[in-house]
Amino acid sequence: MTTGTLVVTAPARATSARKVVSSRGVEAWLVEDHANPLIAVQFAFTGGSSQDPQEKPGVAYLLSGMLDEGAGPYDSVAFHEKLEDLAIDMHFDADRDYFTGSLKTLTKNRNEAFELLRLALREPRLEQEAMDRVKAQIMAGLRREAKEPNAIARNAFSEASFPHHPYGLPQKGTLETVPRIGREELQKYRERCFARGGLKIAVVGDIDEAALLEVLDHVFADLPARAELTPVEDRVMKGGEQRKIELPVPQSVIVFGLPGLARKDKDYVPAVVMNHILGGGSFTSRLWTEVREKRGLAYSVYSSLSPFRHGPILAGATSTKNERAFESIAVITGEIEALASGNVTADELDKAKKYLTGSYALRFDTSTKIARELLQAQLDDLGMDYFLRRNEEIAAVADTDIARVSKRLLDPERMLVVVVGQPAG
Repeated sequence: MTTGTLVVTAPARATSARKVVSSRGVEAWLVEDHANPLIAVQFAFTGGSSQDPQEKPGVAYLLSGMLDEGAGPYDSVAFHEKLEDLAIDMHFDADRDYFTGSLKTLTKNRNEAFELLRLALREPRLEQEAMDRVKAQIMAGLRREAKEPNAIARNAFSEASFPHHPYGLPQKGTLETVPRIGREELQKYRERCFARGGLKIAVVGDIDEAALLEVLDHVFADLPARAELTPVEDRVMKGGEQRKIELPVPQSVIVFGLPGLARKDKDYVPAVVMNHILGGGSFTSRLWTEVREKRGLAYSVYSSLSPFRHGPILAGATSTKNERAFESIAVITGEIEALASGNVTADELDKAKKYLTGSYALRFDTSTKIARELLQAQLDDLGMDYFLRRNEEIAAVADTDIARVSKRLLDPERMLVVVVGQPAG
């Protein structure tokens, strides 16, 4: 269908998704596609790093690095050899709100791949030798980040935004906490958070419903019915200040942010369009135009929406010469103030909507990307018809919507700015 000059299309493969439920109650969204002999799986447990012990941040992140380091009858070497020999991609990760996993396998190796996934989730070895090695890798990364302006700025921004809150803790842990994390903490996290009640699954590829239902029961049905999650307080991001961290580097890194919107908020879609105009459009946004193109202050500058479950934010970043750091902050603040007035041109709005709708198909050009989008739609509770509605919702955003959401979000008095470097002036 068309709306004005916008061509609104839906990603055909995603719209063919259907919900399947196994005999033991495990649910998944399935896109059946037999064009290629591949199966892609994405799944998530509610929890993430927000479930780390307050005194030991980094547990979820360490566990994500340990699940493929030996499980069941296979030690670390044997497990990785099995993955490599069978061309199986298996990965785990933890963000603020979710512990995630992914699997990609050839159809012919389906049974072995899902058995290895079951072992990783249900029977991880968590052996000391492997843990020492993974910890050493994490510690090496933390030592690098302790000297890296971008990492310092990101961590300081999180801590300032959410003081005394799980979102304010470093997701990877610290040089002090990681050595103190033991097998017991990993086991406790897994037992509390890996449960069917907080599980979402997306599967795309060369597998039919009957086969998938068997797989779902085999891999996930023996997990506990309910997670034992520590409640996480909903919090509005703390702002209204500027923090400076001295670091002897030639450029200052600037991270800035404001309270954002929950994904189910009625103004979230207009906020997506507004943010594209502000700083989400790589070469067309106001921040790009004013900071880079007109003044040459920075190579890149951006803003983005992060609808965290317990404290959504709108944040952005740039880096510039120390002597121009405060000028850059002033320009960014000025653009936020200007957009807060709600005035956008018809051309800005049209370009933003065309880009957001036209580029949407790029999120669905591989099985893994489709599975990721299906999973995110489940986590955000958007409904299976979201892929039909999404571009229409973007296309329907009017200048009055931009004015409303801009006034609601873009208050410079609430902005937090963190500067790392040696800003002068």
